[in-house]
Amino acid sequence: MNARAETGASKMDTPKLAVAVILLVAGIWGFYFFANYSLLLRVIILLAIAAGAVAIALTSGPGRKLWRFASDSRMEVRRVIWPTRQETMQTTLVVIVMVLILGILLWLFDTLLMSILRLLTGTGG
Repeated sequence: MNARAETGASKMDTPKLAVAVILLVAGIWGFYFFANYSLLLRVIILLAIAAGAVAIALTSGPGRKLWRFASDSRMEVRRVIWPTRQETMQTTLVVIVMVLILGILLWLFDTLLMSILRLLTGTGG
């Protein structure tokens, strides 16, 4: 656990997030409104506007929390001991075999129940 000091919510958090959303919506609207211009130019401008909106959102309290969560998650992923290729293949093979065995058992159970039901109802010749 990291012993980081929690900062309180600022009065500017909501306006910052609102500006970021408005900027993003305006960028998307502009992308479609200026459809007669070059697609490459519109995509570059939209990406720049989206980057600006993200930058504004990350300066707010929730944005800082999200960034901290992402960086902590990245550190945790680095600590994971990932299985080797051989371990992955063996585990996958065990799962496939178990699914086949369970599928066959369920099919046999279903066939047995259907036979009993046909015997009780007198259908099926």
